[in-house]
Amino acid sequence: MGLFNMLFGKQKQPQAFCSVIVVAAGRATRMEGVDKVLCPLGGTPLLLHALAPLQASELVDEIVIVTREDLMVTVGALCSQQGFSKVRRLVKGGEERMDSVQAGLQETDPAATLIAIHDGARPFLTQEVLEETIQAAAQRGAAAPAIPVKDTIKRVQDGVVVETLERESLMAVQTPQIFDADLIKGALAKAQQDQVALTDDCGAVERLGFPVYLTKGQEENIKITTPADLLRGELILAERRGL
Repeated sequence: MGLFNMLFGKQKQPQAFCSVIVVAAGRATRMEGVDKVLCPLGGTPLLLHALAPLQASELVDEIVIVTREDLMVTVGALCSQQGFSKVRRLVKGGEERMDSVQAGLQETDPAATLIAIHDGARPFLTQEVLEETIQAAAQRGAAAPAIPVKDTIKRVQDGVVVETLERESLMAVQTPQIFDADLIKGALAKAQQDQVALTDDCGAVERLGFPVYLTKGQEENIKITTPADLLRGELILAERRGL
């Protein structure tokens, strides 16, 4: 679609070429020493669960995996063994998540008009969520799946509640977060230039004043961050397998 056309209202249908950057370069500090990229989930390394729906989707053209240097050989071998032909590049990650995403962006195909950024620790992405978000991004320029917040959220300062936020207006955003290629490249470059710390990639686009469209996420599309998440993941997987 092109960043200029998007920002100034000119409409152009993007070509159907979607590159997915899978970020799997974290140190898993909250996993109590367990390497979550390779830890088994139902007997299969967690990362392979995250890659499977991407490989299967007709709307995904290539996958770029960003991981730690010490895992590149192992991850490459696993992808080859599983026949994940869409995995075109393995890239060394950076110190921060934004650095890793930037490293992945540099290795995506120049023909890509859509860039999807997905957590390598989200093993339960469905085709429905993936493809609805790709289609929304193709039409709107920026999209991400999200689910309503269930808990009451309070803003605090120095341990004291300042206000209670309206739950109806709050959403928990998941991945993949998908963007027009020019838009996300420009937005992340600007965020790095300004030395802004971001909690997700949508934040980089939001800083430019560009709207992010939210699609319907799923409760099961969890990110494995702690050992408790891994236990929950085993339950989700068992339910999906009808066990």
